[in-house]
Amino acid sequence: MKKPLISMLFMASLASFLLLISVSFLHALTLDEAISLSKESLPSYKASVLSVRSSEALYQATLSPYLPRLDASASYQRLFRNAEEFDSRLYDLTLSYTLFDWGNRNANRSIGKLNLAISNEELRRAFLDLSFQVKVAFYTAMALQESVEQRTIQLRDANTDSEVAEGRYKFGVARLSDVLQASVRKEQAKFNLIQTEGDFRKAMTELNSLIGKPLESTYDLEGSLEIEGDIPDPGILAGFALQRPRVKQAERTVQIAAQNTKISRSSFFPVLSASAGYTKYGGDALTSYDEEKTAALTATWNIFELGKFFIHKSAGFEETIAQENFRDIKRQVLLDLQKTYEDLRTDTGKVLVAREQIRQAEQNYSQALGEYKVGKGDITTLVQAESLLADARDQLIRSRLNRILTKALLEQVAGIEKLETLRPEGEKK
Repeated sequence: MKKPLISMLFMASLASFLLLISVSFLHALTLDEAISLSKESLPSYKASVLSVRSSEALYQATLSPYLPRLDASASYQRLFRNAEEFDSRLYDLTLSYTLFDWGNRNANRSIGKLNLAISNEELRRAFLDLSFQVKVAFYTAMALQESVEQRTIQLRDANTDSEVAEGRYKFGVARLSDVLQASVRKEQAKFNLIQTEGDFRKAMTELNSLIGKPLESTYDLEGSLEIEGDIPDPGILAGFALQRPRVKQAERTVQIAAQNTKISRSSFFPVLSASAGYTKYGGDALTSYDEEKTAALTATWNIFELGKFFIHKSAGFEETIAQENFRDIKRQVLLDLQKTYEDLRTDTGKVLVAREQIRQAEQNYSQALGEYKVGKGDITTLVQAESLLADARDQLIRSRLNRILTKALLEQVAGIEKLETLRPEGEKK
């Protein structure tokens, strides 16, 4: 009777263990998964997707001038002549087609295509912005999660100092001020831990808002604040930066301005069109015929209109303005790229210094604690050493966070999703 019971308990424990593992696995969120979830839930990105569809529909509408136009009309009249009344009905069907308009419809179609390209670049820009926002929220939450762990260690060290001071005070080899100083530092460590836990919860709320999860959701974050491999050369990054959505949109704007100049020029020439019509008459007041068929070839030419001269002149200025703006945007993009690249190099150097500082701070605290235990050191030195160690831990986390966020900014400025994709195949992991 005991064996089946033991077996059932074992199976239940195994099932609970496997369920715990599976739940933990499911709740671990990677950066790529966070970006994918954000694409599916963020309203601003969805709006950019719909904007592309709208531009695509408008581009398809520019086909209309290349196809014949069919119009139908019907009218009814009641005529009063002297003492008599008559009914008159008219039915008309007209087919018309523009044969030649000196590039007007071609320019409008080109503008529609360029606007579609601008919308596609805007969607790409929205994705890069979305990716950057998610990276900032993800890495910030990860750094704060690590800070919570370090603050917990800080509190443990402060507790150790307080216990040592209390023990020495009980044996009469330490003063009450030692206990008080250690106690104050312990309370400060508790305060720092509570503050960091609150900051971590807020960071998770920010991330949840971006990826469409309930704001109070909690789960593990899978990733690292470290950067693997070398940063690609600025010359390579510059080539990608000049293909950024902002630069491509400015280039398309120059092309649109050129097409607008073409449209304004077409107004100086005649438009040639052809039409065919059929008219049916009915009613009491009949004419000598009850139907009419027509065919016409029409040339429409505006000989003089003052406004079109100035419109054409303005179009030329707008084209030059667009070209200057395009050159200035390229200048700004390359400047931002170089500045962000230098920031990343600086942040990398800071991380190396912070690692060395924490190594020395750990050694300093260990030495101070050992000296205080044997009565060779004072409590002020010990508390200061523990405080410096806590600051060094916090500084290392902040340095690593700043470096990974600068890397994310460099990816956004360069217009790429990951710097790792630019490395040679042998360096990729």
